[in-house]
Amino acid sequence: MAITAEDVWLEKVIPIREGFAVEEVILDSDLHVIGSDVTVQISSEDDQLTVRLPFGSHTRTFLQELSRCSPEVVGSEGIKQNGKKVAVNQNWSHDSTDKGAPRQSKVKSDVKAEMVRSSGVMVSNMASILSEPQFGLRDTIVKSQLVQREDSYTYIQNFRFFVGTYNVNGQSPKESLQPWLRCDTEPPDIYCVGFQELDLSKEAFFFNDTPKEEEWFKAVTDSLHPDAKYAKGNKGGVAIRFKFHNTSVCIVNSHLAAHTEEYERRNQDFKDICSRMQFCQSDPNLPPLTISKHDVILWLGDLNYRLEELDVAKVKQLVEEKAFSELCRYDQLKRQMNAKAVFEGFTEGEISFQPTYKYDAGCDDWDTSEKCRVPAWCDRILWKGQNIAQLSYRSHMALKISDHKPVSSVFDIGVKVVNDELYRKVFEEIVRSLDKMENANIPSVTLSQREFHFEDVKYMQLQIEKFTIRNGQVPCQFEFISKPDEETYCKEWLIANPSKGFLLPDSEITIELELFVNKSTATRLNSGEEKLEDILVLHLDRGKDYFLSVTGNYLPSCFGSPIHTLCYMREPIQDMSAESIQNLTLMPLETSDAATQAERPLEIPKELWMMVDHLYRNASQQEDLFQQPGLRSEFEQIRDCLDKGMHDTLLGSNHSVAEALLLFLESLPEPVICYSFYNSCLECANNYLLSSQIISKLPECHKNVFEYLMAFLRELLKNSGKNHLDVNILASIFGGLLLRPPPGHPTPDIAEKRKAQQFIHQFLLREDTLP
Repeated sequence: MAITAEDVWLEKVIPIREGFAVEEVILDSDLHVIGSDVTVQISSEDDQLTVRLPFGSHTRTFLQELSRCSPEVVGSEGIKQNGKKVAVNQNWSHDSTDKGAPRQSKVKSDVKAEMVRSSGVMVSNMASILSEPQFGLRDTIVKSQLVQREDSYTYIQNFRFFVGTYNVNGQSPKESLQPWLRCDTEPPDIYCVGFQELDLSKEAFFFNDTPKEEEWFKAVTDSLHPDAKYAKGNKGGVAIRFKFHNTSVCIVNSHLAAHTEEYERRNQDFKDICSRMQFCQSDPNLPPLTISKHDVILWLGDLNYRLEELDVAKVKQLVEEKAFSELCRYDQLKRQMNAKAVFEGFTEGEISFQPTYKYDAGCDDWDTSEKCRVPAWCDRILWKGQNIAQLSYRSHMALKISDHKPVSSVFDIGVKVVNDELYRKVFEEIVRSLDKMENANIPSVTLSQREFHFEDVKYMQLQIEKFTIRNGQVPCQFEFISKPDEETYCKEWLIANPSKGFLLPDSEITIELELFVNKSTATRLNSGEEKLEDILVLHLDRGKDYFLSVTGNYLPSCFGSPIHTLCYMREPIQDMSAESIQNLTLMPLETSDAATQAERPLEIPKELWMMVDHLYRNASQQEDLFQQPGLRSEFEQIRDCLDKGMHDTLLGSNHSVAEALLLFLESLPEPVICYSFYNSCLECANNYLLSSQIISKLPECHKNVFEYLMAFLRELLKNSGKNHLDVNILASIFGGLLLRPPPGHPTPDIAEKRKAQQFIHQFLLREDTLP
């Protein structure tokens, strides 16, 4: 938002007279940070003021005018950096790094303060460098050029990384971790340690906090190498990223799907992590970073890939013979990587240790339980990037508390380190070259396409159209901007990726228009209140606007349709006319029970019946039902079956049908327990009689659906010995779906969520007939 005169006020005046001084202070936190803010200290005989000014041409112009306004006061030294007159040693030469030098020779921590901004910028050359505030792209160009010329001012230096993974099977640390974490004589520079199954209690499944985390953190810190000091880094998730000197590093700790036959599920888990894991950048205007957008990626964890086609006896024989290369021929991960189905571009070192799973806890004996699992290398460490040398890859048999053995790997990773003087020199060259550019040039681009049509759009099925922006001879900054009286640049179901960017002369970029209909947009598209139509405005900074037309046709779906609407649909929704769908969708809920309706509605939606009936007949004893996600491809088949009525039975696994049921309930524009009853339900969450009276007041179709679902869930609980479901799990899952807060309601806190779960909990334990 633009700053107006009302937003600023005069707080202090510092006169420029004898004793006036201006000093630019470069903090340690600013070193090597491209485009960091400028800290300026202004002082006089009576006052001293320290301010942070944004990096850019406006700040440079301000400092330039400040130095010009009273040269007899400022003097020949001009503006200083950290109290010193800034000078450039033109005769300086960099001593090349000795690649054969000992690894311990690290970059000196006492880096000179004058490294980021050159003397040319601050003193004699200041008038010509970044002195054109009207040229808004200038800072962006400097940053872009510095990134492109990174090799000119950085050199590679090796740092040692210890990477370890351990599935602890819910156990507490009863033994020292030193045999795992302190097994080398020389300390690593960085420890990367990942755990799986830290806490297997039901509470840990639903809540973030677990006391076992502190136990294991203490066990790790007590076992680190004694010859170096380390700082804790904890992001509380499955991945962490950081910038180490000028190299970006991403470390992923994952626990993929179990069971030998589920390798495709594991492949899907990997793809989901890669596509969904995003890291916000410090600049909110920049798009989030994905895992692949890093120089170095270290992936560790219980990946759960197994050995196939071999029985237990054969595997144990080959392990006894240490025929690990032979065993690797049957390893699912090796096979899937060779088929380029997973971890494409990643590398794994040679495996020269015996499988790390499954052992009897407390000893080194293979699994002697009734299941007698086939040994497997479940615990793995892979990497991706350049200048990475693996020094070791091993398991640690000395630790026995879990049914897994921990695994570690030590790497020497070449990190790009900035050379102070070369950085300053490159910075000067870039700024000088920009001085020669003509500011009056108006940027122009060529678009490969301006009209886009998305055919047969379906619920929760992404469609992408691409086009290319080709730049002309002038650097160009582009952005999709909102139209008058609109808050966003596009409709809720559309996104442009990237939505803004920068193009050098004669360069091009591919823009993806992603169309995705979800629960928040499906209802209005089903009813015809909204169409897949939009106009995008592509704006060029200091240039013209381009208009892009986006259209599409949406195939109506039961997902996102109201319960009472579906009860009046005896045919599949895609067999009905658009007018009929619109009339039924827009029909008020309070009139849906009226006796004046020409046709009596179904007691419950047929789509809901098909999913529940399928699960009742096929999945009553299914383990982890509603807790393991289905496959996206199978959900799409199930959705099409429901919307088109193509098959009498639903396609896909039980887990996919279960997830489709949860997505169906989540997509209802009015939840099963209507919004108007939400507060009343929370108030009587511990009183079954009052709760049942509320249910009896629901519209007939909603009451029928609630009773039908409760009866189904109680049937599942009768098979809890085999499906391992219990009333707390089902109440947690369905509480937030059946009893949702109305729009505009504050986000529920933990206490409110527990009340919703308790409300459902009552009906799972009681089979009384509702009033």
